[in-house]
Amino acid sequence: MDTLAAVVAAHAAARPDATAFVGGAHRMSWADYDARSDRLAGELVAAGYAAGDRVAVMLPDGPAVHTAFLAIEKAGCVIVGIGPRAGDREVEHLLRRTGAAGFLSTPDTAALAGRLGIRHHVVEEGDDATASAPAGDDAAPRASIGPDDLWLLNSTSGTTGLPKCVMHHQRRWFAFHDLAVPAGGLSPDDVFMSVLPAPFGFGIWTAHFTPTLLGAPTVVMPRFDPDGCLELIERERVTVLAAVSTQFVMLLNAPTLAGRDLTSLRVMFTGGEMVPYHRAAEFEDRTGCRVLQFYGSNETGALSNTCLDDTRERRLRTAGRVIPEMHVRLFDEGGDDVTATGGPGIAACKGPVTCLGYYDDPEANAKLYTPDGWMLTGDFCTIDADGYLTVAGRASDFIIRGGKNISAAQVEDEVSTHPSVAMAAAVAMPDPVFGERVCVYVEQHEGTSPLDLDALREHLAARGVGKELWPERVVVVDAIPRSSGGKVAKGELRDDIKRRLADEGVT
Repeated sequence: MDTLAAVVAAHAAARPDATAFVGGAHRMSWADYDARSDRLAGELVAAGYAAGDRVAVMLPDGPAVHTAFLAIEKAGCVIVGIGPRAGDREVEHLLRRTGAAGFLSTPDTAALAGRLGIRHHVVEEGDDATASAPAGDDAAPRASIGPDDLWLLNSTSGTTGLPKCVMHHQRRWFAFHDLAVPAGGLSPDDVFMSVLPAPFGFGIWTAHFTPTLLGAPTVVMPRFDPDGCLELIERERVTVLAAVSTQFVMLLNAPTLAGRDLTSLRVMFTGGEMVPYHRAAEFEDRTGCRVLQFYGSNETGALSNTCLDDTRERRLRTAGRVIPEMHVRLFDEGGDDVTATGGPGIAACKGPVTCLGYYDDPEANAKLYTPDGWMLTGDFCTIDADGYLTVAGRASDFIIRGGKNISAAQVEDEVSTHPSVAMAAAVAMPDPVFGERVCVYVEQHEGTSPLDLDALREHLAARGVGKELWPERVVVVDAIPRSSGGKVAKGELRDDIKRRLADEGVT
């Protein structure tokens, strides 16, 4: 099996001037992609990075982030992928946890790298799209890593504390590609557009792997904007769009949608949260494309998928047919296999698109796997007689905002650092655009001034907490309800916020 670097080199040799990436005003050919990543890989080798060193990347979603990923692969190093919206505390945690030897980013994070004593290299998006040269003589790239070697470390939300690091090799994404092509009828004639963060699973296969393996161009945006996205779909004649549910709902809500020619669009891959049936059906009706999804996670890859041959009801009301190669199982809360009865049970799998587990985290790995090695999703699911999987609910305490898993426990930990907060409980607040937003219920210390949302956000900003963990509503109560076992009764809180929204006329 070839590596991604070998695939890019083959495209550069066979059709050097064909487009690999479109990022705003910048276009990058396969020859440019290969040459620029070669140059940056050589600079990293000349700077003294050894094979296997971790090199972190935190860049907007333009051609430069893919150039950096490919260069690190060619230098024989391991990518530490950090989302471009991560807060300083999360970035520092990931750099320390992975033992990153270097950091490729925009200039604004140089101070953080300096404080940690990590070499920092500035990457500017533009015609060059490479890092500024580190000190040292030019050197040729060393042999890139193999398909089964550790290739990428990226983050995933933890149920407590800071993010965990997921280990990837390239083989899993080659295997995922083999599932995606028949599902969407994908071909080299397609034009892809991915509006997802590059370091995470959905962004990896829709922008970094599948288009490259097909030799198809990919349109990317540094930051998602619905009007800009619609303009690019029309201008570039995009045929395959990848977006979480929140993003396609924002496209539907955009006033400019009616005036755009989107007839090129034939497939949209979505997921990351429950697909809203009526809005997805509206998207199909207004664009003429089919809405498809893979169900899984950063860790598991995919357990099921919908395809072009599925009916609308199957495509939009289920998570698709289980993938035979993933050997999907359902386990009840006691650990018994309930697959034969169709569940409900916590979905688990063993197969070619799973990750390598969590990096240097035996406690987290013990929770990720069953004792006999099945990788758990944390979702209660059912499987019908025809093999279609439906997500019934989440076992883990996550809030899914716009496709992003936000740990309720992590929000609670941060909110509880405010001097006025005696106790905090975070729950999902229904939202028509983002699916869910973060609502936090607070008990205050006696005698403290009433806490409002602005004051809480100022406190979190001062702590360097990423905005994804900032509550979007604060409800101060005399006492947070408890269950008979003394735990927070989160079901009561979820019902309460729904009632409050209904009383306010919010639907």
